[in-house]
Amino acid sequence: MPVCPVTEIPLVKATAETLKGYGSLVATPEECDIEIVQWPAQGWRGIEPGTGDEGGTTEGVFSCEWAGYELHMVNEAVGGDYIGGWSREPYVDEAESVEPSSRERAIIWHANYHPDGGQLFFPLDEGFFVAPLALPGDDTKPDSFIAFWFDGTQGVYIHPGVWHEGVFPANPRQRFFDKQGKVHARVNVDFVKEFGCYLSFPLSPN
Repeated sequence: MPVCPVTEIPLVKATAETLKGYGSLVATPEECDIEIVQWPAQGWRGIEPGTGDEGGTTEGVFSCEWAGYELHMVNEAVGGDYIGGWSREPYVDEAESVEPSSRERAIIWHANYHPDGGQLFFPLDEGFFVAPLALPGDDTKPDSFIAFWFDGTQGVYIHPGVWHEGVFPANPRQRFFDKQGKVHARVNVDFVKEFGCYLSFPLSPN
């Protein structure tokens, strides 16, 4: 990864109030309805009612595991397997020297949103976690993002169109129940290519 400056984004505690517009806290997965967005019309002729939103949902385990300074994410619901971020600048060597106790922050280069449906992350293992989010809009910028801190007793539901990049645990590994729209359309932002920076946020409020 290229050498770029790091932009710090604020960390706030996730509450029903702070999450307004982004999503909501979820006490149990069963209570969470996933919003599915109807396929948009291509011209002046509208979509027939009851069609264009029939793809349904998919679900599975979303696993996060720190390996050195890299956070590996596996999303079984959609077959995703990727590096979600780092605990230090990704161009720094000696990743093996990073111990779990030294992971005080996360650094990301990328975020995305799903125009076709919402997404639920519900913790299956104990532990704090953080979700970086930004409100809908294709003109998003680094300073549009806020990192929301969760104490691990509840999950997070993210509305369609809300920018995100998975969830970031403080523990060495953590699993989440994931449920989302099955179409799984993705719109991406690459902070390094578009803005010449990475985003960073703490993994703990202290």
